[in-house]
Amino acid sequence: MSLLTRPNELSLEKIIPLSTSDTLRNNFMVLDAQLPANIRFGLLLEIMDTLAADTARMYVNQFYKDAVVVTAAIDTIIVRSPADISKDLIFKSRMNYVGKTSIEIGIRIEQSNPTTHIATCYFTLVARTGPRDSRVSVELPTLEYIDDMEKRRYQKAIERKEHYLVQRNLESQPPSLEEYRLLEGLHKTQEESDFSGLLASKLSLTSWERTFPVYKNPNQTIFGGYLARRSYELSTMCAELIATKRPIIAAVNRMNFLNPVKIGDKLLFKSNIVYTHKSFICIETTISRMGRYEKKISNLTDSCLFTFVNVDEKLKPHPVETIYPITYFEDQKYLEARRSLTSIFTDIKGGLLKESELAHFD
Repeated sequence: MSLLTRPNELSLEKIIPLSTSDTLRNNFMVLDAQLPANIRFGLLLEIMDTLAADTARMYVNQFYKDAVVVTAAIDTIIVRSPADISKDLIFKSRMNYVGKTSIEIGIRIEQSNPTTHIATCYFTLVARTGPRDSRVSVELPTLEYIDDMEKRRYQKAIERKEHYLVQRNLESQPPSLEEYRLLEGLHKTQEESDFSGLLASKLSLTSWERTFPVYKNPNQTIFGGYLARRSYELSTMCAELIATKRPIIAAVNRMNFLNPVKIGDKLLFKSNIVYTHKSFICIETTISRMGRYEKKISNLTDSCLFTFVNVDEKLKPHPVETIYPITYFEDQKYLEARRSLTSIFTDIKGGLLKESELAHFD
């Protein structure tokens, strides 16, 4: 049997038949109502992560029979169209790139009649071998990029890696003069005797939970999609602290997984509203872990930013209140979220709400 060595040979498809299953529709809907974008986005993250891992294993296990693949990062996701709960969800995965030890898998979500692009996400996975508690990364053979499409996808994967590093550096820069004036104005407003604005420090939610064997993946650890789903669900509830209508997801920035999660670990999810702009609500969520017999908390992920839009039942955007940072740390998070939103604003305007007045926001 010949090896699969080209991206075009390394793809999978999964269909969630919402159109024919009342049970599935009930499981996937957010509200028991006929609304656009009425779908549990966190479940989509979970499905995409599992499909990405299955696709990566098709390649890795040709060379390392006992190797496992783990999710290292989930790249920026822009929601392109509102999902329809009455139509099947079609997930299509494709291997785009193989580096020395990492793999990029692209996944596109569609619905049919007519064909509608819901979202695309890129997962970075790493192959590892060895005992569960001391696994090491393995070096992988490169793919063969032969036709023009394979070469374009490979190049796009390289560009995404480079863009992430540039954007990460940009978001960590000191405030510009314009940003300093913005923060100065926010702090001066708080000094007014009749100030009654929303303080960022008051807009947070936390959740502890323990991991059980039922949550484990084939690697006998907790898979990244589960963590992404839980992060998203808490972020949604956090957005509802200030949403006047219904917060729906517009974008997710990159989520890096720093350490594996073991069965029995205690996880701390924390969501904070860090920035608002017109109808946008930006939520930063972090995950920390504590081993079953440990007393010290360690970071599991770096921060993940979820961008929501406050909309009514017809997806018309409605403004939310400005939030006010108090501390230097909150100022920093405010600017990071503002810069992140600015970098993807054009994509959002041409995505989920392209037919709404959001497309005309500055």
